[in-house]
Amino acid sequence: MATSAVLRRLILAVPTLFGVAVVVFLLIRVVPGDPVAMMVPPGASEDDIAALRARYGLDLSLWSQFWIWLQGVVVGDFGTSISLRQDVLGLVLSRLPATLELAGLAFLIALVIGMGLALVGARLRGSFAETAIDSVNGVSLAVPDFIWALALVLVFGVFLGALPISGRLDPRAGLEFATQFYLVESLVTLRFDAAWGLLRHMLMPALALALPLAAVITRIFKDALKEALLQDYVLLARIKGKSDTRILIEEVARNALVPTIALTGVQLTFLIGGTVIVERIFSYPGIGNMAIDAVINRDLPLIQGIVLTFGVLFILVNLLVDLTYAALNPRLRHG
Repeated sequence: MATSAVLRRLILAVPTLFGVAVVVFLLIRVVPGDPVAMMVPPGASEDDIAALRARYGLDLSLWSQFWIWLQGVVVGDFGTSISLRQDVLGLVLSRLPATLELAGLAFLIALVIGMGLALVGARLRGSFAETAIDSVNGVSLAVPDFIWALALVLVFGVFLGALPISGRLDPRAGLEFATQFYLVESLVTLRFDAAWGLLRHMLMPALALALPLAAVITRIFKDALKEALLQDYVLLARIKGKSDTRILIEEVARNALVPTIALTGVQLTFLIGGTVIVERIFSYPGIGNMAIDAVINRDLPLIQGIVLTFGVLFILVNLLVDLTYAALNPRLRHG
């Protein structure tokens, strides 16, 4: 993809984010509930309530509130959380690494499971193994991520007691990190004991997010593999004496990746959105879990900051998918 195309995508992201900001700002203000009423103690006077409204700008008109908030966002000021009394941008940035690591691990698991099953199904096409893979895949597609999360908690957390069911790390471990990217930092600094502890806490929520996406990847990649196996270059490779397995891995898989990436990119954004419920189920300290608390507390500035962050993530993911698609497609790469 040419540099001009990337710049064009980035420029178009500005009105997209503006539209997201407008919609979210208006929607959360038409929902019943008063955030100030949740903050004031019993018996507070009208003057105290008025002062609190003025402090958070809730006494201004809707247009004035939006304009002040938008001016702040442009310079990196997302306002102050009503419920936590802290800077919204700081709160989001402190939780974002946990969500990114969880989503990244879930995506890797989905790739390994999805592409592995697709390769096996394409290699053993027409056999009982392919039928079994398609059946399991159909179940995985029908079950949402939060149901997988609950099932994993019951099996591995309650019945077997093999994995922790909440949190990001064991508080008794006394681990200290220089950044919020705990897993990445522990791997880079070769602290494998810390990495193992983090992975044990992340495995169930990551697997719950990964299984529906893995099912999508399996279906798309297997169909692309079966279509690629009918091409002339496959017949030429067989004439040269290559085995079916070698042809599948060396010749077919690369060509099948192109349509798979194009269709999987959309599903990846759903995986990131799914972290909201899954993080809540596992009490995982990411921005998804914080988003639910913000909605419950009617924390308007925090809700706006989190939704805008998700919007930026979706745009970046789509841009990354487009770049990867262009890198694997010679016609787009040299266009």
